[in-house]
Amino acid sequence: MSERFRRMEMMLGAEGLARLRAARVTVVGLGAVGSYATEALARSGVGHLRLIDPDIVRESNINRQLYALTSTLGRPKIEVAAARVRDINPDCAVEAIRTFVHVETLDEVLGGDPDVVLDAIDAFTPKLELIAAALERGAPLISSMGAALRSDASRVRVGMLAETVGCPLARKLRSGLRKRGLEPCLPCVYSDEVVDRARVFPPEELTADELDRGRRRRALGSLPTLTGIFGLTLANEAIKRLVISPGQPSS
Repeated sequence: MSERFRRMEMMLGAEGLARLRAARVTVVGLGAVGSYATEALARSGVGHLRLIDPDIVRESNINRQLYALTSTLGRPKIEVAAARVRDINPDCAVEAIRTFVHVETLDEVLGGDPDVVLDAIDAFTPKLELIAAALERGAPLISSMGAALRSDASRVRVGMLAETVGCPLARKLRSGLRKRGLEPCLPCVYSDEVVDRARVFPPEELTADELDRGRRRRALGSLPTLTGIFGLTLANEAIKRLVISPGQPSS
């Protein structure tokens, strides 16, 4: 056994570590939440990672995204992420796919029978499409709700999407799924903290860097601590599913 993962084996046993080496995990969205989720999975010895993201590293990402550095500005996030994963664990097979999530790309995103899919998308419509497709196909997906505007780490929760409270994004997703005849029966990471809407900036106050995302939309204030906690919690739920109760929801 490599020294890299000895402490993982101490926690999970040889069989648990072997399950992680054999696991195929897809992370969709490599921003503030997805970058930390990917980091934890790589350092846990997951053997195959499929990374999905369409964007490049921007200066406005530096406050909260793991891959955003002065030296990586302008580079595709998947390129930076894949190199970092391989540097952590050279034995990890990394698929780096630079694409948007929409109806036409769902076969590519969800293909290959992943053991678990982590949804760290921050845009509503692609997030809804991904969750709906996962439910329709029976793909095991764990979703992150909104980490922006939160400041109380003690309010981060793990639960079923159908049962969340205090999360506007979760409420909107439930409505969208039920309009399609789908029940929101999937685990998610969320916060029940009441948000401060004063931290929402209208499009006209944003910089060109923040607006260069295909459409004008409001920007949400966020802390690197909370988004990181969301990502690490998302990865922890994946590890629990893969090791402790393979094939079963972890919550």
